[in-house]
Parts: sequence; C-alpha cells; structure tokens
Amino acid sequence: MNILCVILARGGSKGIPGKNIKDLAGHPLLAYTICEARRSKYINRIIVSSDDDEIREVAVRYGAEAPFRRPEELSTDTAKPVECNLHATKWAEEDGGIKYDYVVELLCTNPFKTVEDIDSAIEMQIETNADSVIAVMPLEDHHPIRIKKIVDGKIRDFCLPEIPESRRQDLKPDAYIRNGSIYCMRRDMLEKGIRYGTDNSRAYIMPRERTVNIDESMDFVIASILMEKEDKSYVKEVEFEESL
Repeated sequence: MNILCVILARGGSKGIPGKNIKDLAGHPLLAYTICEARRSKYINRIIVSSDDDEIREVAVRYGAEAPFRRPEELSTDTAKPVECNLHATKWAEEDGGIKYDYVVELLCTNPFKTVEDIDSAIEMQIETNADSVIAVMPLEDHHPIRIKKIVDGKIRDFCLPEIPESRRQDLKPDAYIRNGSIYCMRRDMLEKGIRYGTDNSRAYIMPRERTVNIDESMDFVIASILMEKEDKSYVKEVEFEESL
C-alpha cells in the first residue's frame, strides 16, 4: 500500500499566534505529530503543507518534508482541509510518480496521539475498506441528552429527552465526538471532496487522556502540564541533507 501522511499547518493562527510552532515542553507543537508519524510502519511519506516558511523549516528539522509553499487561496480562514489535502496529495503523486491508496491527515493541534493510534486507524481503514476512519472520543458529562437550548428564557431539551436525576453512566446510547486528531481516507474520497460523513465512515475510539485539542490559550496551558509527564525522548531534530 502507498500511504501518504499530510499535516496541515497554516501560519495565520489568531487564537494563539504562532500556535503550530509554539514551544510545548521543549519542542514546537508541530514536532510531536511529525515524530509520531515517522514511527508508523505504514506511512511512506510525510508532507507538511504550510504557507509559512518558519513552519516549513521546523517541519524539515523534525523529519518531515515541506517541499512547497501552500497557495494563498488554500491558506485562508475559509479554505477547506479536504482541498488542502488534495493539493498536497496531487503534488506528492506528481513528484514521486506514484498513486497513493490512502491519505492520513494528522492534526498537529492534538499532540498526544500515538503511533499506535495512527497505525490502528490505518489498519482499520485497510481491513474494512472504509471510505474513511476518523478518531473520536467518548462523551460523558457532555452527552447529547444533557445538552439544552433556551426558549423564551426557559430550558428545553435540545434533541433528546433527559430523565431528571439520571446518572452519567445511565445515558444511552453511548455518544462520541470527533476529536480532531486523525482523519484517514481512501484516495478516491479526496477527489469527491469528502473526509468523513458517509455511510461507510468508521470510528477509531481514542481515550480522553490522549485528546487535548489546542484551540485556545487554556488548552495550551493544560497540554504543557500534561506533556511534562510524558516520555517523549524520541521527539528530537534530525539532520537532512537538503534544506528548503
């Protein structure tokens, strides 16, 4: 199988300026995802797609490729990730003279995913021939039954009725949410503009402790505390013969 890993790392973060390469426990945030991807036994090539040269330099230092500058039209706030993935995939195919079977998008804003998560999602993808395999996490306190809307100042059930005094473990069916960590898909789905959401999209369940999605400053504080307790000795810079 030919499997491409794409990591999207735009330079224009507004919530946390410079988020993708902000220092997290001694390394740029981006480095953790690159180094886990490099340990995969399935991924053939890792490409970081960015419009920012500093991000591209960091990517190369930690062992990924950043061979192109992402076009401006794919670097806006409204650019769709599926379009950015397709652009990177087509570039890699033309450059390498091969056709990829699967594309794995890894989001660098979730630094606690492991190579076991990545390879397990890929294995599920191959074994089931799913359109896509998406990382999710269980919802407990935030189960949809507990979600409410306000109508004329009054609390109403949002979508499912709640039995008063229900315990968390009584809430059924089990609910999950995409955790923004791994999106694995067949190559042909990219051409259709699809990352997930078809009837043949499957879930790879990750535990909450490996799900910290960094969107806001508080998320970064939490991630910094947790990362200090992790053994990430293999996260380090590598030497490349070529520069950007």
